[in-house]
Amino acid sequence: MLVKDIMVRGVVTISPRATVREAMRLMKSKGVKSLAVEKQHPHDAFGIVTYNNILQTIVAEEGDIDLLNVYDIYAKPALTISRELEIKHAARMMVDFDIRRILVTADNELIGILTMNDIVGALTDIADNIG
Repeated sequence: MLVKDIMVRGVVTISPRATVREAMRLMKSKGVKSLAVEKQHPHDAFGIVTYNNILQTIVAEEGDIDLLNVYDIYAKPALTISRELEIKHAARMMVDFDIRRILVTADNELIGILTMNDIVGALTDIADNIG
């Protein structure tokens, strides 16, 4: 099974110049736990901002986040993988790098996101179909 078979398409993105509060609102309105941070030019790298990044920032700043932008807190470069990669390799990368999400690209363009939950769900479905 390949990454493209289970990845989530339609990734929610945000500008690195957006405020942390805007990121929180977007996550809430879209029902997602992470946002892909847009590249600033074609040869730039994608980033990612997660609930965890935001929570750590809120604690560190004692709730005073109104002057912070996504740029101040996101992880860049985000780990990206090809949609043609086998799921077992994506899972190995997640375990090795202790991450829960990987952005999926094709021709250096963002096309999806793969989470640990997606992989576990796919493995559960396979096990259910076998047994």
